[in-house]
Amino acid sequence: PIQKDPKLRFVSLSRALLCDSSVIMAAKSSSITLGGKGSAFSSSSVYKVASGVANVVIDSAAFERFSTKSLQLIKRSSFGIPEGLTNEEIRASLVVLLNKLLLSNSGSSSPFSSTVRSVLPVKILEILNSKNESFDFGEIEVTEGENVVLEKSWASLIGLCSIIDHKSTALSQIVDSVAALSCEATKGDITSFSSLDSGDGFGCKDAISVAGDLKVLLNGSKAVGKFDIEEISKIPRIHGKFRDVVRSLHSDARIELNSGVKGGKTGSGNSGVGEALGATLSALSKPIKSLGECSFLRAKLCFESIGNEDLRNLLFEKSSVEYENLKNDLKLAYDALFEEDYCGFAQKLNESIGIVWRIVGLEAVAAFSALSGEKKTNDEDKEKKSKDVKKAVLGKGTSVVIQFIKDNGGGGDKMEPLSQWVEQILNLFNPEGHSFESFLAKVKEIVESNDSRRLPKLPKGTRDFAEAQMVIREKAFAIIQNVFKKHGATALDTPVFELRETLMGKYGEDSKLIYDIADQGGELCSLRYDLTVPFARFVAMNGITSFKRY
Repeated sequence: PIQKDPKLRFVSLSRALLCDSSVIMAAKSSSITLGGKGSAFSSSSVYKVASGVANVVIDSAAFERFSTKSLQLIKRSSFGIPEGLTNEEIRASLVVLLNKLLLSNSGSSSPFSSTVRSVLPVKILEILNSKNESFDFGEIEVTEGENVVLEKSWASLIGLCSIIDHKSTALSQIVDSVAALSCEATKGDITSFSSLDSGDGFGCKDAISVAGDLKVLLNGSKAVGKFDIEEISKIPRIHGKFRDVVRSLHSDARIELNSGVKGGKTGSGNSGVGEALGATLSALSKPIKSLGECSFLRAKLCFESIGNEDLRNLLFEKSSVEYENLKNDLKLAYDALFEEDYCGFAQKLNESIGIVWRIVGLEAVAAFSALSGEKKTNDEDKEKKSKDVKKAVLGKGTSVVIQFIKDNGGGGDKMEPLSQWVEQILNLFNPEGHSFESFLAKVKEIVESNDSRRLPKLPKGTRDFAEAQMVIREKAFAIIQNVFKKHGATALDTPVFELRETLMGKYGEDSKLIYDIADQGGELCSLRYDLTVPFARFVAMNGITSFKRY
């Protein structure tokens, strides 16, 4: 039934229209629902709305919380979104602002819980779902509480952080597979990757994780291991640090996306959101530069293996331009940070992330071309290349990546312009491209699969003692043993573990000589009496083909 109060009637009609329209919108594209009880907003949701692939729906329960009182209104010229933002960044700002209005109206503890009306959220909702390329907000009238939310929400900064978070997270999942292609193309030595995990718990976890993923991608490769290349040795630590700071940004972005506007009883005062997010983003700026620079240098090494001079020159020119753009953008970003222009800093950092994406994409094109995807101008060259490819044995993971690139435009057409062919491959590494999600899924499938490509790992709290460690260990043990001998002690050698059946009083030939160990790390470990299983794992982890032991 229609309410008698005109304000309540407006709310009821709005709810009905939005519920009906949400059904239509859901049929055409995905939708993001805001304002629901217990719901959580994420950076990926912000990015979907910002990039126009998802519509926004306000939960029907949120309309019941809007104020219907007659309140004094204040005129504003805009929503407070800074000038110079791209359409994607403006849409991100608007959807964050919409969520902040809903959060500020969701609890009695909020100083604005009784002053946010439905008019402003509905207006923002219409703008977001209209898919307009231009944004003319015009003059708006707001209540005092709504005005405080617009002034103190930091919606644009949080929206920019969400975009950066989403793009950086995706980049951290893709860049290792591209680096693995470069390892193959440059024939770089990756034995240093195994030395990162000493087993004493003091290694960099993210660097160790990156090294593990690279070894999975390169498992079975006969191309790597020929040259000691600095740009290859750097990969685990540079990529690992990038993962670390991206994880920190993701945590901060999630907190701010799901927090209402903070301040005094009236929302006055500085809650420190700008300074806090500025500090988080500043920690990301250096790893972004290092990631882009390392990718550019690896690409230059791959260029040397490309026989097609036109393609080599084209890729070198594009990569050099992008690298210079990266350095210039980061300089402008640091200037904005120094002036405490946190939105300006975040915007330049967002541009820098986009540039690094293109640099990584160009590295992938270079490595792919050097290995098997070089575009040919005649059938003779193509036949010669096919013979060379047969000789090269690539890693099980990298070979899958190369085949995926071939199947999605990397195979090329003899009559197709080089620039167009390059752009087709680059589109696979564009977060907004149609094939990106399938490429990301393919990389995750390779790295996360638990089959023969997955190398074994050390149980928690244990370590292997290789040659160098054994020399130190033997000397230390000799000193300790001499101390005991001087005090009249004698040696006794017994098994550390006993058979489970023996401990339980069960004897017989059917007893299996397997030791089950419940360690403090939560993993179920077993030990065979002759230690062949631990030795086999050690050989597999370190890629040893010939080994003398006692």
